[in-house]
Amino acid sequence: MYEKSYVLYNTTFVTPCGLDSIGPGVLRPASTCHGENTMRLKAFCTAAVLCFLPAITANVGRAQVAPAAYAGGRPIGIGVGFSDYDLDYGPGRRMQGLVVRGGVGLFHGIGIDGNARSIFMNTPSQLTRMQQNTFLGGVYYESASIFRIRPFARFGAGLGTIEFPSHNPAYTRDSYTVLAPSGGLEYPITKKFYVRGEYEYQFWHQYHGPRDLTPQGATLGVTYYLHGMRARTHLLH
Repeated sequence: MYEKSYVLYNTTFVTPCGLDSIGPGVLRPASTCHGENTMRLKAFCTAAVLCFLPAITANVGRAQVAPAAYAGGRPIGIGVGFSDYDLDYGPGRRMQGLVVRGGVGLFHGIGIDGNARSIFMNTPSQLTRMQQNTFLGGVYYESASIFRIRPFARFGAGLGTIEFPSHNPAYTRDSYTVLAPSGGLEYPITKKFYVRGEYEYQFWHQYHGPRDLTPQGATLGVTYYLHGMRARTHLLH
């Protein structure tokens, strides 16, 4: 048994001989994990349930006094979307995934929400494994509608987990603190259904060193409001 050194994205690893190298700086683990996709789906579904808790809690307490603009109760939104992200990791860099979101409007466009996102589709061929997941809670502000279009800005914070190529089968994932500002637009299809577009920029704090990992990308989806929405009219409208 002898050892070889490989460079993986500016980091040098010493690995035992016998690992399958599929490209410069990329190593294939000695064994594969069966049922990996099933485990990912279960984790994503669990996160989806957890991110709806703010909406469920607010729904239980909707008997409290609500803003006059929402006669049917607080605006509670539940949404799903498809995301396309730049990974900020290695070659290939772009992957896709899904996001689920639950939010509660509080007062004059200000609200709180939570989302769970998993970027797991179309892993680049140069990477043996890659998945980026975020579980974020945040505060948002929705502007008054302009020609039925409602702009919004959001700031989220929470946990990010990542699976990555590694020469060590026992260390293929890790977790980090994530901050994520974003902004976008919503447009009504019906009283309760809105098309939602959003662009998010993430900061994974001190990823394997002093620099932050900064994935970013766009999401297109739909939001369903349990009580419907009555838009606040902008002066330009």
